[in-house]
Amino acid sequence: MVNTEEIIDLLKQQSNPANLAGMKRFGIEVNTALGIPIPELRKLAGIIKKDHNLALALWETGIHEARILASMIDDPKLVTTGQMDKWVGDFNSWDLCDQACGNLFDKTPFAIEKALQYSLAKQEFVKRAGFVLMAEYAVHHKKADDETFLALLPVIEREALDERNFVKKAINWALRQIGKRNDTLKHAAIDTANKILLQNTKAAKWIANDALRELKNR
Repeated sequence: MVNTEEIIDLLKQQSNPANLAGMKRFGIEVNTALGIPIPELRKLAGIIKKDHNLALALWETGIHEARILASMIDDPKLVTTGQMDKWVGDFNSWDLCDQACGNLFDKTPFAIEKALQYSLAKQEFVKRAGFVLMAEYAVHHKKADDETFLALLPVIEREALDERNFVKKAINWALRQIGKRNDTLKHAAIDTANKILLQNTKAAKWIANDALRELKNR
C-alpha cells in the first residue's frame, strides 16, 4: 500500500529541472512541474496499478506530474461527472488536458456527453478538452457506431471559428481522427472540412486544409 506522501517523495527524487526548459518551449506550463518524462510516469503507474483514492489525492497536490500520474492510475469506472468537471476546471496546460482525456476521461461512460458540454466552454483548456475527448474516443473506441461520430461533425464545424491555438489544434485533431476510422466517416469528415473552409477565417482555413491533406491521402 502506497500513500500520497510516498509518491510525491518519489516524484521529487526523479525531478529533472533540466527538462523544464524543453517543456516550456513546447508550450507546457512548468510553474508546478518537476521535469519528469511521461515514460517514467507510465512506469510508476504500472507499479501502482489502479487506485481511485490515491488519484484524487495526487490531483489535489497541484504538482504537474502528480496530476498526470493521477490520470494514469484512476479507475474510469469510479470517475464521476463532478470529478471530470473539477479536474477539467484545473487544466492549465495542453499536455495535462490531453493526458487526462486520453488516459482516463474518454474511457468513462460520460465521454461523449462531456465532449459536447466542454465544446461550448469559454475557457481555452476546457474547450480543448471537449475536442481532445472526441479525438481520443475516435482512436480508442473501435466498436463505437458511425452515428456517434457523425453527430460530432456539426459541432466541429460550428466551433472552427475559434482562433486560439490550443483549441483549433484540438478541433483539427478530432476531425482527422474521426475521418480516419473508415470510408464512411472519411467522406463525412472531408465534407465537413469543405464546409469549414467556407467560413473563410484563418483558423477555419488551417483546420480544414490540414485535415484535407491527411484525409485525401488515405
